[in-house]
Amino acid sequence: MVTLVSAQWLEERLDAPEFLLLDPRRPMRYLQGHLKNAVNLPMYKAFDAEAKLLPDDQLQQWLGAAGLDDQTTPIIYDGYDGQNGALLAWLLEYFGRADVHLLNIFYDRWKAEGRAVFYRPVTPQPKGFTARVNPGLRATIDDIREGTGCRFIDFRSREEYTGEQDRDGKPGHIPRAVNIVWRDLVGPEQEVIAAPEKIERLLSAVGIQRGDQLIGYCRAGLRAAVGYLALRQAGYDIRLYDRSYAEWARSGLPVEV
Repeated sequence: MVTLVSAQWLEERLDAPEFLLLDPRRPMRYLQGHLKNAVNLPMYKAFDAEAKLLPDDQLQQWLGAAGLDDQTTPIIYDGYDGQNGALLAWLLEYFGRADVHLLNIFYDRWKAEGRAVFYRPVTPQPKGFTARVNPGLRATIDDIREGTGCRFIDFRSREEYTGEQDRDGKPGHIPRAVNIVWRDLVGPEQEVIAAPEKIERLLSAVGIQRGDQLIGYCRAGLRAAVGYLALRQAGYDIRLYDRSYAEWARSGLPVEV
């Protein structure tokens, strides 16, 4: 599971050679200010033209090119709304890393607190990254289709869930899915996730119980990654369906509204 770390903890380790600080925001945001020694690893480059994650071997090369190897511990931070950082954290977990760290506040709060920011880009030193895939963290369309014993959580907006807003030519949601809007899982003070009590209330309100096997989705994986992070931190058993509703809608499978 991802380890959330405080700003003070990170500040004390910014120069430590055993850590690699990763900034998954877009390059423009990165150049407008980033943490010391942070390498820019824009998350959008992990997707193909159809908004699907690249094949595992290409993602492995992408991570290695950023300077991550088997001996270096990754630390991730992100700006609001945390989608890129959450998805990168999930991806590293999926690739078998048990040492993933994530700053528990957004970059915007780091800067507002008067902590140091830098503007010169950091040139990565390419390394060899080895993926040890953990398939238990990722769900496929077949898992959804056959998932009789699973509960599905749709982390999109309420309007997308009900079909009022259609982005895929097939409005609605995957049958039997309940809806928790991903933004409700983000903390109120620029924190990456909400308080455990709020997460519990949101889950209870839609009938999710501890012990349920959960699969989370959105449209292309980013918003669901926030849900995955929050629920994993709260101790729930959840997998991410990263191809999400966009793939489901294209596949001609039934939906509910």
